[in-house]
Amino acid sequence: LSLFLFTAVGGRLWCGYACPQTVYTEIFLWVEKWIEGDRAKRMKLDQAPWGPRKLAIKGAKQAAWIAIAMWTGFTFVGYFTPIRELIVEVWSVTTGPWETFWVLFYGFATYGNAGYLREQVCKYMCPYARFQSVMFDPDTLIVTYDFKRGEPRGPRNKKVNPREAGLGDCVDCGICVQVCPTGIDIRNGLQYECIGCGLCVDACNQVMDKMSYPHGLIRYSTQNAMDERYSERGIVSHIARPRTMIYTTVLLAITVTLAGIIWLRQPFKMNVIRDRVTLVRETEDGRIENLYRLQIINTAEQPRQFLVRAEGVDGLALKTEAPQPIEVAAASSRIVPVSLLIDPATAIPGSYKVKFTLSPADKPEQGVTEKSSFLVR
Repeated sequence: LSLFLFTAVGGRLWCGYACPQTVYTEIFLWVEKWIEGDRAKRMKLDQAPWGPRKLAIKGAKQAAWIAIAMWTGFTFVGYFTPIRELIVEVWSVTTGPWETFWVLFYGFATYGNAGYLREQVCKYMCPYARFQSVMFDPDTLIVTYDFKRGEPRGPRNKKVNPREAGLGDCVDCGICVQVCPTGIDIRNGLQYECIGCGLCVDACNQVMDKMSYPHGLIRYSTQNAMDERYSERGIVSHIARPRTMIYTTVLLAITVTLAGIIWLRQPFKMNVIRDRVTLVRETEDGRIENLYRLQIINTAEQPRQFLVRAEGVDGLALKTEAPQPIEVAAASSRIVPVSLLIDPATAIPGSYKVKFTLSPADKPEQGVTEKSSFLVR
């Protein structure tokens, strides 16, 4: 819902600024530019024959890419295996083969996606680009090209007055296409490949500065603003509209509900499981006994002691194999076999509803209750 809301308001903000594919591609491109030089130098290097210099430069870039990719895989696996243990286990063939596999797997995925696939992931593999149009409306902020101001486009000298020459402000330099991560020409209108990163906006503004033209030939705007249904200043006033208000309301309701659930949640739980092998049996002293297993779950970060009681039938007695209070370790569960017993003279044959109550030994007033049944033959 957050994704829907932000997309409806600001277009593909996730794709352009927060998506790991975009972020890592930018990192790899920065490394490539730092080691190999700008676009012209990289093209010249690619066309040059292989030699010690080219091999050293290309090798340095690949080494930096691999180091970043492997570090990414290592830190990702570190979410699941403690880092101190992971440092040792990735080098061990016998104790950490799976950790090593996943470090290499995610490292290779990062290296391939950010180093080589790049915009292909956004254009052909990412499903978000395919269904973004359903979340857009004429008031969604998108990267736009001002056709009325820019056309007809064409090269010219800086001293030439474009209006006298019958030209728009676009000098047809093509830099907006060169910097686009997905290789599109924004001057042809919004396309699904556009990730809203705004690199073409920055590049075009630099060209406008050199030509002494005002900024904004390519800019963030909305379709309604471009069609002059209202001014550019009216974009902010149109953020609150039915679509965004619905998204916001539902998102707030879910957030408040989640916060309430977390605030009110019990740090312990109990599951009651009947013994399927022996449903009912008679004890040596003549009482009727039903067997159960209680799974006591302690979600707190410290060990706790619990008390168990049962009610629902007159004269019902509870017997546990573990002495009460029952201790359960921190963030773990414990299975405790229990039995319920009654005097057959106090009940007629049938099924009776019973309730098990689990409560902390230090706070017996706070308990959770689970229902079950008691059979009398």
